[in-house]
Amino acid sequence: MKQLHRITHADESHWVGDGFPVRTLFSYNTPDAEVSPFLMLDYAGPAEFPAASKPKGVGMHPHRGFETVTILYQGEVEHHDTSGNGGLIGPGDVQWMTAAKGLLHEEMHSAAFTRQGGVFEAIQLWVNLPAKFKVVAPHYQPITSDRIPVVKLDDHGSIVRVIAGTYQGVKGPATTHTPINLWELHLLAGQSVELDFPENYTTLLFALKGSVTINNSATMNDAEIAFFERLGKTITLTALKDATLLVMNGEPIDEPIAGYGPFVMNTPEEIQQAIEDFNAGRFKS
Repeated sequence: MKQLHRITHADESHWVGDGFPVRTLFSYNTPDAEVSPFLMLDYAGPAEFPAASKPKGVGMHPHRGFETVTILYQGEVEHHDTSGNGGLIGPGDVQWMTAAKGLLHEEMHSAAFTRQGGVFEAIQLWVNLPAKFKVVAPHYQPITSDRIPVVKLDDHGSIVRVIAGTYQGVKGPATTHTPINLWELHLLAGQSVELDFPENYTTLLFALKGSVTINNSATMNDAEIAFFERLGKTITLTALKDATLLVMNGEPIDEPIAGYGPFVMNTPEEIQQAIEDFNAGRFKS
């Protein structure tokens, strides 16, 4: 059994642009060495936005050296970048963006969501890349909800959506550069599940909503995240009330991390180069 290391939560929120009120559950700037290959987790919302004429969001900004994984729960986001890529993601959809050697992109509330207003809720997970993949060409994986396989857990409605990796032999649609399991778990009150993982993998569990007991002991509630020891292979969860959980599990990347804002590389020299390249306009194509 994997032992629980700790449960934490983020009380304070901050704005990313004017469209995303986020709580950061962990980042590469905090002493969380056990989170590799993951770098950061932001939880945006749930937040009510009134109808408006001008879309809110975050304008053109750079990334280099890692991937962003955006999962929409409520609302819509339109995105595009300086390479000509773009698209729209809605509830249940996932955008897996590999920034790699660098790009500029923007993420805004969709035109339809802006006109109508409503509740916005999303997660953005940052995933690190090994050094050999930090300089490949950027690319996107637009993963619509209908492409994400669903595994039935019981006869009461509990399910797992497999975004990446495999769950009970069912493979998710996302392609990853290192072994990663990314599952969305919907567990109804009173139901239990035992999750199996590879030995020595990093494992994190984030509760968007609901309440669960972990290994028949600790309890995790809304907007809390659980960090587990790498030893062990199984975690048992029991829902005290209906719960939606994001399961993050992956093979650690045994390389140094140097980060500065939206740039995550291996050395300070590479960070300085990223800043120089951005200032010189080399991220625009």
